[in-house]
Amino acid sequence: MKKMEIELNKDIREQLVEDLKRYFSKERDEELGNLGAELLLDFILNNIGPYIYNIGIADSYKYMNERVEDLLGLEKRSR
Repeated sequence: MKKMEIELNKDIREQLVEDLKRYFSKERDEELGNLGAELLLDFILNNIGPYIYNIGIADSYKYMNERVEDLLGLEKRSR
């Protein structure tokens, strides 16, 4: 699978880094520093993110196809 860059704005990236640090502290009883959390976030975004993104695309495609089928059901029949 081709790597894709997922760009996050600064505020969201900082929040996710803090979330990772909090998770490691609470669930693993380990301290994760800023650098470690940023590297882990980059790994997740670059290696796991594309799979999650593709699932979202597939779900959206399925949803839109179902809506198009609903729309075609409204078609007027000629006499």
